[in-house]
Amino acid sequence: MAHTHGKYADFEDLRERALALRREGLSLRQIRDKLKIHNNDLLNRLVKGEPPPEWTKRPNAKDGLRARARELRLQGWTYDRIEAELGCSRSSVSLWVRDLPRPERRRTAEEASSIARRGWEAKLRARDEERQRTKEAARQAVGGLSPRELFLVGVGLYWAEGAKDKPYQRRERVAFINSDPGVIEVYLAWLDLLGVEREHLRYTVTIHEDADVAGAEGYWAALVGADRSRFNKTTLKKHNPKTVRKNTGESYRGCLVIKVLKGADLYRRIEGSWYGIVESAREADQRNRT
Repeated sequence: MAHTHGKYADFEDLRERALALRREGLSLRQIRDKLKIHNNDLLNRLVKGEPPPEWTKRPNAKDGLRARARELRLQGWTYDRIEAELGCSRSSVSLWVRDLPRPERRRTAEEASSIARRGWEAKLRARDEERQRTKEAARQAVGGLSPRELFLVGVGLYWAEGAKDKPYQRRERVAFINSDPGVIEVYLAWLDLLGVEREHLRYTVTIHEDADVAGAEGYWAALVGADRSRFNKTTLKKHNPKTVRKNTGESYRGCLVIKVLKGADLYRRIEGSWYGIVESAREADQRNRT
């Protein structure tokens, strides 16, 4: 027992010395060096309860927000209001001000609704900004396309969106349809890569009858850079009154069909290339499994 008591006395003596140094404004590293203590757990126990000197506290990017949150809380603001005002998360607000007294509820239902709406709008803006940053980073990561890369992209694009030959209906033709202008541009660049001349292309706009047909025809003609003489008669889709269309408004321009004249040989090459991609992917998958 005497030995244990001696160890306790040694600890208390060491603690008193450590606390004295702490109060003088020394950091943990300085106390460690002076007392020759190299056990971090013991060092923390020796100075437990004694706050670190101000100079050792690292500046935090959120210190300003924290101070402002505490100021607003003392003025009687609620968590929702502070969150909307500062544009930070509710968890951060709670962490910063939870030791302060809770304000009396003084807002009306309309005020509460307005505050909640502002907070939600702030969150939506933050989400949209993050979404745009992610998209922009991905766009820049693509860089330039080599001819081989464009070739493979085009084959996959065609096999997803283009007309395909069926055993029960032999139609070896190259026909592609899409409503996305970017997809159409990539497809045309791919046809250029394959040596398909633009004079061998024919276009057809397909669109709902109650849309801006003339505007859509002009838009697609300008996009592909083709004379209107290369456009077939526009296909109009009948409106079904039982359905509610969402593809409406100024941005709706229907779809564009692009056909390659006398494209049977090209179709066979596309189909063969697609099967080659499938086989290569299958082999790669097998290698990854073994």
